[in-house]
Amino acid sequence: MIIIGITGTIGAGKGTIVDYLVSHYNFKHYSVRGFIIEEIERRNLPVNRDSMVTVANDLRTNNSPSYLIDKLYEKAVANGQNCIIESIRTPGEVLSLKRKNNFVLLAVDADPKTRYHRIIERASETDNVSFETFVENEKREFNTTDPNKQNLKKCIEMADYHIKNNGSIEDLHKEIEKIIEKL
Repeated sequence: MIIIGITGTIGAGKGTIVDYLVSHYNFKHYSVRGFIIEEIERRNLPVNRDSMVTVANDLRTNNSPSYLIDKLYEKAVANGQNCIIESIRTPGEVLSLKRKNNFVLLAVDADPKTRYHRIIERASETDNVSFETFVENEKREFNTTDPNKQNLKKCIEMADYHIKNNGSIEDLHKEIEKIIEKL
């Protein structure tokens, strides 16, 4: 069993990588975002980026910095097939998964304007923001010393593999294949 974790900036291509691994290699997908949305809905809060950050940070503070990932890892182990865990956002989550067997972390990034255009095109309920808000949201999630809050910069630094996704989907697929060959 292989567990691939994905971290990266907003709109960089995490979901596209997941779709490729699921459709071409039959990986089982576990989403931190999906886990958090279930909790937001349970708490009767609006599903937006502010609620996502607040609820995720609350769950980490009240349990552990790796709480979300540990819960998804438990599900993955119970399932027993190769899996991908999307949206790893804290160094505590990375450290927890790196202590387990058969785990690799993949980071994906792209230029901010490219990523902003992608989130506008996908039009999800949490991405309907101006470019200025997009940049501010990312700053909030990019760097902190609190182990319970998002620190994408550190997670990206801790990754085993890095993809710069400024090209086409086909270019991204080629980069994924190069990594799969190494696993």
